[in-house]
Parts: sequence; C-alpha cells; structure tokens
Amino acid sequence: MTSPRTRSALAALAFLLLAGCGGKIATTQGQECSSQLHTANQELQDAKVKGFGGTIEWLKAADLLLAAGTQEQLERFDSCLDKVGRARAYIRAAQTP
Repeated sequence: MTSPRTRSALAALAFLLLAGCGGKIATTQGQECSSQLHTANQELQDAKVKGFGGTIEWLKAADLLLAAGTQEQLERFDSCLDKVGRARAYIRAAQTP
C-alpha cells in the first residue's frame, strides 16, 4: 500500500515526464517527421513480409529509419525527413524486380 504522499510524488513525476515529451514534436515539421517515419516503417515491414527482407536495399532502409528515429528524438526533424525519404526510395528499389 502506498501513502498519499508517495502517490502525489508519483503523479507529479508522471506529469513532468509527459510535459517534457510535448516539446517540438507538436510543430508541423515534427508531426510530419513522426507521420512519415511511421509510414516508412510500415512499408519496410510490408516489404519484409513480401520476401524482400534480406536485400541490401532493405537493410539500408532499415538503417536509415533507425537513424531517422534518433533524429526525431533529438528534434532534428529536417534530418529525420531526409533519412525517411532516402529510406523510402531504398524500399521501393528493393521491391523492383
């Protein structure tokens, strides 16, 4: 059983953590980065399911998307969008016979 003081401290900590996550991601560029990154990850998984998971292009795309996620966390959205765009080009290339 936790004391009311402990519960209050945990609630305050949770609030501070959530407030810290609401930074620049709310900007248009941050939202675009997040949306494009999600879409590209879906495309990457679809390519893997279709059997393109071991190709060099697929591996390059996976690496770029990992780096784009890091850029998103660092709020370097222009770099995130650049990496996502290049990754999507590799995904398309992987699926081209």
